[in-house]
Amino acid sequence: MKDQQATTTTPAVSRRQFLKTSSLAAATAAAAVSFPAVVRAQARPTLNAVIIGIGGRGGGAGNDFLEAAKIVGVEARIVAVADIFPDQARRGHQHFGLPEDKCFSGFDAYLKALEQPGVNYAILAAPPGFRPAHFKACVERGVHVFMEKPVAVDGPGCRIMYAAGEEAQRKGLKVAAGTQRRHQASYIETIKRIWDGAIGDITALRAYWVNGGPIWHRGDRGNTDLEKQIHNWYHYIWLCGDHIVEQHVHNIDVCNWIMKDHPIRAWGMGARQQLGDKSGEIWDNFAVEFEYRNGVRMHSYCGQIKRSWASVSEAVVGTRGTADPAGLIRPAGDKPIRVRPEGRNPYVQEHVDLIEAIVKGTELNETKNVTDSTLTAIMGREAAYSGAAVQWDDILNSNFKYGPELVYTDCSKMTWGPFRTLKPPMPGIHDIFKNPPSVPTV
Repeated sequence: MKDQQATTTTPAVSRRQFLKTSSLAAATAAAAVSFPAVVRAQARPTLNAVIIGIGGRGGGAGNDFLEAAKIVGVEARIVAVADIFPDQARRGHQHFGLPEDKCFSGFDAYLKALEQPGVNYAILAAPPGFRPAHFKACVERGVHVFMEKPVAVDGPGCRIMYAAGEEAQRKGLKVAAGTQRRHQASYIETIKRIWDGAIGDITALRAYWVNGGPIWHRGDRGNTDLEKQIHNWYHYIWLCGDHIVEQHVHNIDVCNWIMKDHPIRAWGMGARQQLGDKSGEIWDNFAVEFEYRNGVRMHSYCGQIKRSWASVSEAVVGTRGTADPAGLIRPAGDKPIRVRPEGRNPYVQEHVDLIEAIVKGTELNETKNVTDSTLTAIMGREAAYSGAAVQWDDILNSNFKYGPELVYTDCSKMTWGPFRTLKPPMPGIHDIFKNPPSVPTV
């Protein structure tokens, strides 16, 4: 009825007027194609980004963000950086030309960076133990977020992430995570074909993060135990979550993506084998079996030890074939199919996708996906640490915190006070449910 009313109330248009109007519209469209930046610039915001945690990954993510902004065609700049250590913070001047008064350092540096005028985009790349507090602060201030994985180291940290992610959704904020395989063309296309039945029903999955060398160590840098630990954050559970969480989360995330779900329980084993008496608490190898709610099992292997064989990959077994999600499908009784779609560097593409969601107002909030995968890895870690089966609901609702209380409440108030290291976990002794170890305080 509304369409009929509009038709009857519209004045008649002559053929001459129609052709004239059509020609003008065509010319305008042609101009828009020729000068897209002019058209886009009228509605597209300037992105003012801060980098919180400007080590190697933070600096790399900053460059990826600037490259992505050029691809999308928006004005973007890095307006401040934050890091606990002053020498790290000065990288903002060295790499991005920031004045030194915009290179903030200290435990409260992240708040100082977020308080800069016009900030609307944050890159979170500090050690994972700080991620929940940093993400929560961004959401409270209405800032869109790109955050590196993993996003927590224990159940309490994951609960902060879930809650902040829901608040980001209510506020219409856009969130992307550094699980870049979800933005990689070959993975996207291959997993779509798996979902479409290319290998039948899924019966099992396998995930590897098996590297051929040990984890880096920077030596005893700093004057306090806390300072030395943060310089070597990868070696402490409260800061990195152990390497099954810090690195293997990538492969675990791919399996969860394929299954459109997270596992409900895990069993595992592992050891601190080649790290020996070096400082730190973490292990250097894990073997974990996860079970999804439909009964499908995922077998997970990760190791950061010296070996002659290495693989960082995933595999899927179906009733009618197998697949490597990175781009290979092997239908039973047929030739393998290589999946090689055109695509950008996924480290840049994840920022492209986030910026486009901001500009277009489309849906993008990866908080739950990356938190689910982080908690999956944590569940596997605790199964191996304890030597017992661990259930999803138990690890999600656990109140045990690996870090000091201030990390979860207000890490801006932390100081360089006394700090204590946990002993490396021992199966049968270390159990956060039945025999929780004492945690450090600041």
